[in-house]
This record gives sequence, structure tokens and C-alpha cells, in this order.
Amino acid sequence: MKRILIDYKKLSHDVAARLIDSYPYGYGDEDIIVLKKPNGEIVEAVEVRTEEAIYLVKISKSLSNFISNFEENIEKELDKKVDKEIALAQDESHPDHSEFEADPDSNPEKDGLL
Repeated sequence: MKRILIDYKKLSHDVAARLIDSYPYGYGDEDIIVLKKPNGEIVEAVEVRTEEAIYLVKISKSLSNFISNFEENIEKELDKKVDKEIALAQDESHPDHSEFEADPDSNPEKDGLL
């Protein structure tokens, strides 16, 4: 199976969701994998498995913020989409007001409407 070292910012939505599912309360020391790159640089990562690959997601200070804010951000995005759909549905269900404008030459009293 392929192993991919990746920054969390480059994860697809599906893999990011798996990351959150794997570490819903964050990650601990026992979850961290330490890798040594050929140039000697040490990289710490957490593992996320999919059917296609094992993703080694680099740990950074912002990764823990990403995990804690992921669900909140998804809810905000869904709320925005729902609001847009509701607004579009309301616009489509109301007839165009220009169809109901009064004829400037008509006189309701003269026409027997009042």
C-alpha cells in the first residue's frame, strides 16, 4: 500500500473527514509517527488509512486547530448553502412584481373597481 506524506492543507475533503473521524478529540503522543527524511529533517505525522493509501499527515500547531474547527466550519458551509437554496427557492416562487404594476392610464373609480 502506498504511503503518502502530506500537509493537512492539501488533504481532499474525504481524507480530511477521515482524519477527524480517526482523531475526534485530537491526537496523543501514542498516535505520533516520527519520520526521518533523507536530508536528516525529522517530521512528525499522524496516520490516516484509506482503501487506496496510508496518509501520513504532518503535525503542526495549526493541525490541532484544524481538527477542532473542522466540524464547525463544515456546519457553517452547510448553513450558507442552505440559506442560498432557500433564497433561490423564495425568488422562484414569487412572481415577478413587474407583472402586477398598475396601468398608469387606468382609473380605478372610472373603471368601476372602487
